[in-house]
Amino acid sequence: MEAGLDGGWDSVRGLLGGKGANLAEMTRLGIPVPPGFTVTTRACLSYLDGDGRLPDGLWSQVLHALHAIEDRLDKRFGDPAAPLLVSCRSGAKFSMPGMMDTVLNLGLNDETAKGLVALTGDEHFVFDSYRRLIQMFGTVVLGLRDELFENVLSDARHVRGVTSDADLSADELRTVVARFRDLAAGFPTDPAEQLRMAIEAVFSSWNGRRAVDYRNAAGIAHDLGTAVNIQAMVFGNLGEHSATGVCMTRSGATGLPGLEGDFLVNAQGEDVVSGTRATRPIEALAQVMPTAYAELQAMAAKLEARYHEMQDIEFTVEDGRLWLLQTRDGKRTAQAAVRIAVDLANEGLIGRADAVRRVTPSQVDFFLHPQLAVAARQQAADEGRLIATGLNVSPGAAVGVAAFDPDVAQRLAGDGRQVILVRPETKPDDVHGMLAAEGILTTRGGRTSHAALVARQFGKPAVVGVGALEVDLVGHRATMGELVIEEGDWLSLDGSTGEVYAGRLDTFVPDISDGWLATLLGWADDLRTLGVRANADYPADARRARDYGAEGIGLCRTEHMFFQSERLPVMQRMIMSDSVTERRDALAELEPLQRDDFLGLFRAMDGLPVIIRLVDPPLHEFLPTFEELSKRITDAKIRLSAAGSLDEVDDLLGRLRRDEDLLRQVRALHESNPMLGLRGVRLAIRHPEILQMQARAIFAAACDAAEEGGGPRPEVMIPLTSDAGELIRARQVIDSEAAAVFADRGITVDYLVGTMVETPRAALTADKLAEHADFFSVGSNDLTQTTYALSRDDAETSFLIDYLRTGVYDHDPFSSLDPDGVGLLIDRAIAAARTREDDFEVGVCGEHGGDPASIAWCHAHGLTYVSCSPFRVPVARLAAAQAALATAS
Repeated sequence: MEAGLDGGWDSVRGLLGGKGANLAEMTRLGIPVPPGFTVTTRACLSYLDGDGRLPDGLWSQVLHALHAIEDRLDKRFGDPAAPLLVSCRSGAKFSMPGMMDTVLNLGLNDETAKGLVALTGDEHFVFDSYRRLIQMFGTVVLGLRDELFENVLSDARHVRGVTSDADLSADELRTVVARFRDLAAGFPTDPAEQLRMAIEAVFSSWNGRRAVDYRNAAGIAHDLGTAVNIQAMVFGNLGEHSATGVCMTRSGATGLPGLEGDFLVNAQGEDVVSGTRATRPIEALAQVMPTAYAELQAMAAKLEARYHEMQDIEFTVEDGRLWLLQTRDGKRTAQAAVRIAVDLANEGLIGRADAVRRVTPSQVDFFLHPQLAVAARQQAADEGRLIATGLNVSPGAAVGVAAFDPDVAQRLAGDGRQVILVRPETKPDDVHGMLAAEGILTTRGGRTSHAALVARQFGKPAVVGVGALEVDLVGHRATMGELVIEEGDWLSLDGSTGEVYAGRLDTFVPDISDGWLATLLGWADDLRTLGVRANADYPADARRARDYGAEGIGLCRTEHMFFQSERLPVMQRMIMSDSVTERRDALAELEPLQRDDFLGLFRAMDGLPVIIRLVDPPLHEFLPTFEELSKRITDAKIRLSAAGSLDEVDDLLGRLRRDEDLLRQVRALHESNPMLGLRGVRLAIRHPEILQMQARAIFAAACDAAEEGGGPRPEVMIPLTSDAGELIRARQVIDSEAAAVFADRGITVDYLVGTMVETPRAALTADKLAEHADFFSVGSNDLTQTTYALSRDDAETSFLIDYLRTGVYDHDPFSSLDPDGVGLLIDRAIAAARTREDDFEVGVCGEHGGDPASIAWCHAHGLTYVSCSPFRVPVARLAAAQAALATAS
């Protein structure tokens, strides 16, 4: 209702809301849309800022626009002779399905109802519409509980002996209207007052709890406001030649092309999404109303061609004539998002770059969400624990305890419990519980129900429409036959198959085998310039990383290899040794094991770089803790005093002496601040025999791989260097061992020696380090700790959460790279390195390597690669491509 739009389509959607903008566009395309008008988001914001008063002049504009509808349809709002009924619907810039309010059939009162009966000859239709108006007005505008009205309907159905409101007679509906009027004492009979109050209610719903919760979860700004769309009513409840429905132009669950959705004959739109009536699949409309179905298919294709996107359409068939009430970009699962993007590109509706832009990193990550283990699923089925099957509306496995109330679900999740929210159907007021839950289970609803839409939006596995399950919300339990599910009982559900199991089933993370995802990530690889490597310590991890598209290993933490159960005692014996000779003997046992590990990495990453970090943590981490040893020693002494045999005494004495020796060594190795103590390069220089063993194992494994015909590319990384002198000393040992191994084997393998930049001094003196290093790898975890002067482990369990909650920090620096401090240090290191060589390799191997925001920063600042967990590699590939596209646009 305002002019002066600048900024294109985005500005139009900001002013008219997504629904209003799309209605205007559909009208322009010649698609049949009921006539109407839009009250803008500016009016909403003015209303909210004005203490609940409509902006000056707005009401006269509304009446003027309403007269235009009256003239077009030759009907009059509030005139019993030719009554015009209208709907009042919310419509924000970004889709928020079910989060704000709608009122249908405005304009009905006792007089217009009589007039409408005279015009249509259909009392059932009129009083069905009238009772809907009073119920919606009562709950949305007057704030009454919906249960008050539902109880009246339930009583009427019970007396009649029917299960559907549509089966009530006209006289019974007239009685229901009378009882509704008694409940909704504030219901106005003046149609103009109905409309004014409805508009104000929709405005107010922008700040309702469910809308605020939804926006917080979806990252939607709170200062946008909602538009209000007023449209002439078209009726899907006029009889057997009328219907209403919701459909998507492609499957929201899988992305499969073709209409998918639900409809009802002789119903209004709220019946479809509320779950109160059993819907029919959209394909059945082809048999019931073939002409309308064919028109719907044609319009769906037209809308996809216009918006270049899968659409979610609301429609009504009024006495055989099809009307479209809304179109918007459809909600979809991660799998569907990927397939739709690829299919649209292959169909020529969008380009490959657009396809890569449209899929979010979190959607790629969802492909790695747990699934129910096959063996556990089969065992549960054999044991009769497959208790129900419903509609598979949002894939993935969810395991948790049953919660029948959204507040309970939120509380249990806040206590660290895994939760399955179980409801007859979900409503917008349930959204906080849905977001807290691992998965969602409902007894009613279809593929376009509220539960299905929200579950797909936020990647929650969901099964809906489990009609055999009866939920008792008062008793907080569910029953199916003789089976009783109490609150707190474990459930497992599969949103991909629609299966629900009693009990707690094992889950697994599936391999990425989706062909559409492989295609999309291939396009992403063509677009990105930032390399993606993996943090992998074992051959199995390396193989998985390569399968996921890693271009090498950016970090192999060799100390992890020593923690294996068969190796830890040898490592502890090395630490406990009193002489270099004893240490070398223990290391000699470890060397062939390390060599085999490295060979496995070279085989898995054949032809790709493998960065191997030398032992980093202080030696005490390989020993039991002081507390653990003290407890064991005290326990052994108590048991020794009560020993019943000499053999038991000998056994206890042996264990006691060993633990006392370990305790002495733990005390000897104790440091006040181990993070800043004898670790990394300092440990290598203090105990060069450890460095020598690791270097020999690396180069011997490289020779083995080369002799097998492989292409090993070892890169030896020295950790925690803060002075060029340390790097020089360690590199001398590494180069010496390499020369000795190559001379002994009669073969040479190219290798690099580099260092980690993980202290501020290393970054500030990077020009000196670069003279003796072939590459830098930024250890962003430790660099963040040393730059902020805080311990990650301690901070995250003490003040950091409060800092983030109260806004002291605007982000968690351990989750997303700090550009202002840590970033400046990295920039300094890059600049120093690139003065030596233009293509000097600088990568990031901390946790930030898998964070999309950090990846974008790394791309913009010219890093060579990021390295992350194998399971984050696909995410990093996409994020790197999107970063390249963002800087190119």
